[in-house]
Amino acid sequence: MAAPGALEPAAGSVPGTKVELTVSCRNLLDMDTFSKSDPVVVLFVQVSGSSEWKEFGRTEVIDNTLNPDFVRKFVLDYYFEEKQNLRFDVYNVDSKSCSALKQKDFLGQAFVALGEVIGSQRGRLERPLTGVPGKRCGTILLLAEELSNCRDIVTMQLCANKLDKKDFFGKSDPFLVFYRSNEDGTFTICHKTEVVKNTLNPVWQPFTIPVRALCNGDYDRTVKIDVYDWDRDGSHDFIGEFATSYRELSRAQSQFTVYEVLNPRKKCKKKKYVNSGTVTLLSFSVESEFTFVDYIRGGTQLNFTVAIDFTASNGECTWCLGGSPSPWGWPWGGCNGHCAAGLPSQPTSLHYASPYQLSAYALALKAVGEIIQDYDSDKLFPAYGFGAKVPPDGKISHQFPLVRPPHGTGLRVNPDPWLWGRAGLGSAHSSLAGRGSTLATFCPSVPQPGGQQELWSPTKCPISIPQNNNVENPSCAGIEGVLESYLQSLRTVQLYGPTNFAPVINQVAGIAAQVTDGSQYHVLLIITDGVISDMLQTKEAIVTASSLPMSIIIVGVGPAEFEAMEELDGDEVRLSSRGRYAERDIVQFVPFRDYVDDSGNQVLSMARLAKDVLAEIPEQLLSYMKTRDIKPRRADPE
Repeated sequence: MAAPGALEPAAGSVPGTKVELTVSCRNLLDMDTFSKSDPVVVLFVQVSGSSEWKEFGRTEVIDNTLNPDFVRKFVLDYYFEEKQNLRFDVYNVDSKSCSALKQKDFLGQAFVALGEVIGSQRGRLERPLTGVPGKRCGTILLLAEELSNCRDIVTMQLCANKLDKKDFFGKSDPFLVFYRSNEDGTFTICHKTEVVKNTLNPVWQPFTIPVRALCNGDYDRTVKIDVYDWDRDGSHDFIGEFATSYRELSRAQSQFTVYEVLNPRKKCKKKKYVNSGTVTLLSFSVESEFTFVDYIRGGTQLNFTVAIDFTASNGECTWCLGGSPSPWGWPWGGCNGHCAAGLPSQPTSLHYASPYQLSAYALALKAVGEIIQDYDSDKLFPAYGFGAKVPPDGKISHQFPLVRPPHGTGLRVNPDPWLWGRAGLGSAHSSLAGRGSTLATFCPSVPQPGGQQELWSPTKCPISIPQNNNVENPSCAGIEGVLESYLQSLRTVQLYGPTNFAPVINQVAGIAAQVTDGSQYHVLLIITDGVISDMLQTKEAIVTASSLPMSIIIVGVGPAEFEAMEELDGDEVRLSSRGRYAERDIVQFVPFRDYVDDSGNQVLSMARLAKDVLAEIPEQLLSYMKTRDIKPRRADPE
């Protein structure tokens, strides 16, 4: 799902600061029969000047607890001069494989303004949860803190020795919880380690945390670390605690630092109590946290590739001019009058575009492409289709270059290209060719441009199909070129099936694998109606691609539920295939219908779609660079 992004302020507003919200809940409803609830909090923000609410982000899911303290924060831009309304919805998660909120148990909600949280005493606000009739839903606690501009990140590793034994039939299952202190003496959770099972001498994996999350740039601020024994039912046993600071931790770069783990209750009860074990800081390193902009300024190029679903599940696309459908059943749409092959004739087709608006496919292309093309120097975008029968032999292809309009025909994307459907083909061609008609199939009365091959020639309507697609060079010039080729392809291929993603993912992955030094990063946009046929092969392709410099955006059009797409978007559960897990989360899925503006404003719809589908690209690029230890190049002084 979309990563946390900025709220939508009024035009011209400049954020005063960035604010981090920490969320906790108390006394939540218990919706599980044999255990406690597994809560998650979803933050929605109200669009400025509108009654619409948009999802901003989600916390992690915490199993088996009615009193969760969430580690994942919400970072928002704060505008003093604006009322920024927030809505926090709490859900119980039964299945982590599905991110759809309607399939989760609703536990309550709270409405607050960001200014209320910031203006409350010590930046701490508690609100009752409501929304479940006849039930006390508990409360939500919000803590706001202004973030420093510190960009350092810390990588550290710890181990423990001789921790207290807490399990009756075993040892302990220890994990660490880090808290940073607040100005009022309270503590805010900032990190949890993994659980190491059945040992009193655990060694935890190295982990990375921003310095601002650990101490908000205050090197002497107290950092408290609790040691727990994990229990399946969520009632984790407290082993002990110790305190330190960033400055003290940083001294361990040259020597091991050992901390005594103390349990205050045991210390009071037992005179001979020494400690509950020790924790040793094995390593501690600091480096600057590079940003997406650092890499772009250093010369990293974003390479944009498009793949469009041409399967029959999108709806019928055959249109005849001046006659009825052909009894010969020519696969690209023939007729016994004037002919136009493959044009979307019915509004039920997802490829249908009226004289007044583009199709959902074209809107998604423009929305994403017009932003990402600014980061691509040559503005040449490979564009593929899949799931269609393609000329000249009518074979099914799962990865064919979109058909580019023949050179010299003047074919361009036109706001009203379908007006010619009300006239004969010859008159339509003569009246529209000069102003950018997307006319792509020709009858005898129309001059035949070069670069065409006559495939089917009954005397009533010879059809010629442009053959300018180039398998070796599928690139189109700019987003307008991609749109032209998309519309041209609709007129020359037969929608068929099945819907296979793996071939085009493997194609882009093969290109991405050629340059892995950080100078190139690939973004594949797949637009589909969601009826996927090669799920196992697609998962395998994504897992393989997760180690390469690439991201995949999937935009789902139409009314499907898209459960398969949500599985590919590994926000909740890391995608795996044949025992291998994806190295990174590289897939972002959004359903197009969630971004359609009720007033029919296509510009607003495209802006909303682009914002959400592109939100995760910077973090995905950074995660690749970080795992490969690739630092941004120095920007050219000129």
